[in-house]
Amino acid sequence: MGTVARATVGSGSYRPEDVTFLLTDLSAVDLERPTEDREEDFQRGRHYSEDLPIEYQPDASYLALYRQALDRSARRVALAAGLATELILATKPEPVIASIARAGTPIGILVRRWAAFTRGLDLPHYAISVIKDRGVDMNAVRHIVARHDPAAVQFVDGWTGKGVMTRVLTEAVTPLGLDDTLAVLADPGSCVPLYGTRDDFLIPSACLNSTVSGLVSRTVLNGQHIGPDDFHGAKFYRELAPHDLSRHFVDTVTGHFPDVLDEVRATLPELAASDRTPTWAGWRAVERIAAEFGIPDVIMVKPGVGEATRVLLRRVPWRILVAADRVAELPHIIALAQARGVPVEERDDLPFSCVGLVKPVGVRGAAGATDQTAGGPGEDGAPGPVWHTPAARWRPGPA
Repeated sequence: MGTVARATVGSGSYRPEDVTFLLTDLSAVDLERPTEDREEDFQRGRHYSEDLPIEYQPDASYLALYRQALDRSARRVALAAGLATELILATKPEPVIASIARAGTPIGILVRRWAAFTRGLDLPHYAISVIKDRGVDMNAVRHIVARHDPAAVQFVDGWTGKGVMTRVLTEAVTPLGLDDTLAVLADPGSCVPLYGTRDDFLIPSACLNSTVSGLVSRTVLNGQHIGPDDFHGAKFYRELAPHDLSRHFVDTVTGHFPDVLDEVRATLPELAASDRTPTWAGWRAVERIAAEFGIPDVIMVKPGVGEATRVLLRRVPWRILVAADRVAELPHIIALAQARGVPVEERDDLPFSCVGLVKPVGVRGAAGATDQTAGGPGEDGAPGPVWHTPAARWRPGPA
């Protein structure tokens, strides 16, 4: 297949050399719908990739939490990025990075930059769409392998939970003879052999949406807008450029590379020699939690700090489970839960820092703010989150 002719979102707000998004530009299409409407439709069979949530955009107090999280963990992210990249380079000396848009894209940029920092490599990096239940964007994959050695393609994502993405990749790309191994920054679900850590720590980019992901929306696969020869779609929120932190995040983490270089070199031999075989411990934990709470589908259990953050930002959350010894590390989770009136339950038996539970349709008393316009209050009367929609621009909270 030749190059897809329709316009793409390019590099989003990232530097062109950092990434190329293989995503059809749907910026002119009205795709956003209220979260509760989407949730009800999901649980009745509509696929989440057919439209977009109204993206949460933070007020000043939440942005302060993000900056504090970045200050605390930028070095740790740099260390994990270095270790994950070294494991990749040990098997693929000049990989072609294919990050999973959008959470995987800043991680793919960090992988690319570590390779440049330590080896002087100028690695190609593409961001592609992988959608649960719909599979990998094979037009994007074919675009990449038509231009590069298929054996060099390395898929990259941010973190693991249940391991759904690993299974989707396996089903889609192994018939083409591609390596389906996924590399991630953090693998708390024990789903992949290439990772920087298996600890469930906060990767600050999980705290935000498009404004830390190149101003690019979640990916869309809707037959009304995406043809059989098109890449999957996405929107570019150029109107949010004044609030964009995408480059700031990757630049901040990259700035710590010199600080962690010796630690990466010292830690790598033990990590490389360890047994990194996936155990799928995360999947078993999710099945146990689903049974305990009577949740009909494990897809509604979102394990790990990254997934729990997503539940609070763009789903209808029911409750948040937090490991008792990690509460102090998760102020953004507590703040988001308070804003949406979601109960937080401390647990001593979690293999993750926290777990988000999606509200099953028809459950009464499940928490979650229903007013998704700018400044709507949560059910507990606390100030609600501020939402972004093309029709109602977000506004920052008080300084």
